[in-house]
Amino acid sequence: MRIAVLLYDRFTALDAVGPYELLARLPGSECVFVAKETGAVRNDQGTLALRADRSLAEVPDPDIVLVPGGPGSREAMADPEILDWLRDADASSTWTTSVCTGSLVLAGAGLLSGRRATSHWLALDELVPLGAEPTGERVVFDGKYVTAAGVSAGIDMALHLLGRIAGDATAQTVQLLTEYDPQPPYDAGSPDKAPAAIVSRWRDRAERVLAREDPLGSGAGVTSRR
Repeated sequence: MRIAVLLYDRFTALDAVGPYELLARLPGSECVFVAKETGAVRNDQGTLALRADRSLAEVPDPDIVLVPGGPGSREAMADPEILDWLRDADASSTWTTSVCTGSLVLAGAGLLSGRRATSHWLALDELVPLGAEPTGERVVFDGKYVTAAGVSAGIDMALHLLGRIAGDATAQTVQLLTEYDPQPPYDAGSPDKAPAAIVSRWRDRAERVLAREDPLGSGAGVTSRR
């Protein structure tokens, strides 16, 4: 089983690496990082690069497609080469997946039309004009399409997918070996739980960005225009 993780400029590292760490442990799998061209691809912070060992043309028919999110997803969702590859790969894939605003890229390729999907909480409404039906769930399955919410949700998505593909015991084994046992110091991981002032600050910032009033950088590691 070949798993293709798409890379593009200004992707969010954990969106790609989190699911990779789990899915690459699937027995008999081959996990490859792909991009328009081989070589290093920089993340949204600009301080980390992952290497794409294969070009899109070299991996036309992966069994699993994984699209991470990030500020660069805006450019990726309008890139004809990336969109054409996604459509072609999806035609034969067993699973087509995304993390965070990677769902916007899938939707931009027309793959989520009429389907339930999730994304980063600040980007959910952007799925609507792309034909998808947004939901605030952490992981959403709709047929062979699997979307995960913001950043860390990609790890949960990968575990769900492992269970579907190889059974609960395999997924539980991978969870144990990676010691994935979240015990965060704060209960602020969603807009329903975080302090209202923080949520409001990021919503306001997102609105300014979408109105092109404020060119937003990567800030604290989660950008409002992912």
